[in-house]
Amino acid sequence: MAELVFFSGTMDCGKSTLALQIGHNRSARGLQGVIFTRDDRAGEGKLSSRLGLVTDAVEATPGMDLYGYLVEQMTHGSKVDYVIVDEAQFLAPEQIDQLARIVDDLGLDVFAFGITTDFRTKLFPGSQRLIELADRIEALQVEAMCWCGARATHNARTVGGEMVVEGEQVVVGDVDMPAEEIGYEVLCRRHHRKRMTSTAARSAALSPDVLPVISD
Repeated sequence: MAELVFFSGTMDCGKSTLALQIGHNRSARGLQGVIFTRDDRAGEGKLSSRLGLVTDAVEATPGMDLYGYLVEQMTHGSKVDYVIVDEAQFLAPEQIDQLARIVDDLGLDVFAFGITTDFRTKLFPGSQRLIELADRIEALQVEAMCWCGARATHNARTVGGEMVVEGEQVVVGDVDMPAEEIGYEVLCRRHHRKRMTSTAARSAALSPDVLPVISD
């Protein structure tokens, strides 16, 4: 029986790699799928992982009818056996409803991958709707790590290495961006609460204020 499955986790925990692996495994067995993505780090119409793997995908633009797109493809003779959706947190709630309709009306498995919360620890609307509708929610088993070595549970946005908690919910960036640019970092809850990024931690360690004082 077809399912809508939501694979969730923080940034840097292997979501895109698993999406590519699922696609590869099914392709090797003669199945054909459609891959949707949104705002991938590799550019429009691409699904990429930090391991260097990349494949073509359909860009799920704002307002796009995902169900309608698949119906049109299948009407014109395209074979579709499954659907993969990466960066699903960026989809609108109504597009998540369309994914559920693909499962229920077309009988296709839909594998959606995304992060649940933004840099302010607030749920993305797309992720919230997936939590409400998914047949299964799978937490990724590859744990991202905070700079302190603890399990990373929160996504932080940084500007110049400093954590920010205000701004637009969606700003495309990556965990590998230079410190002086807008980027992202995964942190444990403790250091997210304290806004202590790896850059801030290094600065604190090098500060003369925290070095031992030797008196004569």
